[in-house]
Order: sequence, then C-alpha cells, then structure tokens
Amino acid sequence: MPAKRQAITRAASTVFGREGYTRASVDAIAAEAGVSKRTIYNHFGDKEKLFLSVALETADELTEVIAGLADRHLHKIVDLETDLTAFAVDRARAVLTAGDHYALGRTIRAEAANIPPDVLRAWLDAGPLASQRDLAAHFGRLADQGLLHIEDATLAATQFTLLTFSGAADATFFGAVPIAEEDLRGGIKAGIKAFLRLYG
Repeated sequence: MPAKRQAITRAASTVFGREGYTRASVDAIAAEAGVSKRTIYNHFGDKEKLFLSVALETADELTEVIAGLADRHLHKIVDLETDLTAFAVDRARAVLTAGDHYALGRTIRAEAANIPPDVLRAWLDAGPLASQRDLAAHFGRLADQGLLHIEDATLAATQFTLLTFSGAADATFFGAVPIAEEDLRGGIKAGIKAFLRLYG
C-alpha cells in the first residue's frame, strides 16, 4: 500500500474510533494524516468509502490474528479443555487489546443505525462472521475426530463465543476499559466447562 494511502487509513481508523462515524470529519482525518482533504477524496472518493475501506482492512487484520490463534491451539489437540481454554484466553486478549482496530468495532456497534447497511454487512462478513466460520470449521474437524459431539458446528461456534468472550466484552465495554487477568481467565474457564457439558 502506498505510504500516503496507508497514512490516511491509519489516521481514519484513529479518528473514526475516537469520534465515531457521524462526528468524524474528513478535515479531522486529513489533519491526523498530514494530508489535504483533496488527497483523501482522490484516494477514497468520500467519507463512506473511506470508512468501508478502513473497516474492512481492520476486520481482515484482526480476523487473520484470530485464525492464527485457532490454528495454533486447535489444530492438534493434546488436552481438549486446556487447548480450548488457551485459545479462548488468547483470542480475548488479542481482540480486547487491539487498540484502534477494536475501537472501530465499538464505533460500528454504537452507531449501527447511522452507518450504511452495505457497510455494516461487509464489515460483519469480513470480521465477526469470518472468525465464526473459521471456528466452526475447526469444531467440525474436532467432531469428525470424535473429540466433540456436534450436529451444527456454526451454532457451536456461536455458543462458544457467547460463553467465552461475550462476558469479557461486556465487562470491558468492548475493550474500552481493562479487565483483571484473573477475572478474564475465571470467566473463560467457567464458559469452557459449560461448553463441554453441551458438546464434550
């Protein structure tokens, strides 16, 4: 990616995450990036297209991180409960400490009614839904190996996330405030036990 375009996307991620979609102005993004408004319009066309570009870029990056964690912890199972717990802890840490990446996610959730529907759908598909599809594929493979008893891997992935991530996301206001390590681990361990009662 050319340096100027990269500077704009980084600045836009910061400004959108800090000010939200509605309040963020192209003027503020230009100032943050050290470029002119005309340069932004030349690269992206308008604010909506800039937001979509940044949202998809950050979603792709975070989805790639989560997929790497899933491959590391779930590709070869040694102890199912231990490996599921390690994945869930590392995933929560990665997402909740993702800085501007997750700040943009908070903006999207908070301002969903003001963001164009096609932008919302594209972000969901590139981010949260892509991660859930990847996790479902891992669970399907573990079911084939007899390690989990699952009829619907997509539903199992959704329930895994609800049991092992949603509580921490709520407690931290989607990464805006920190969570104690013992609280994070405690909630995840309880969620893993509940998950294995359903699918173990």
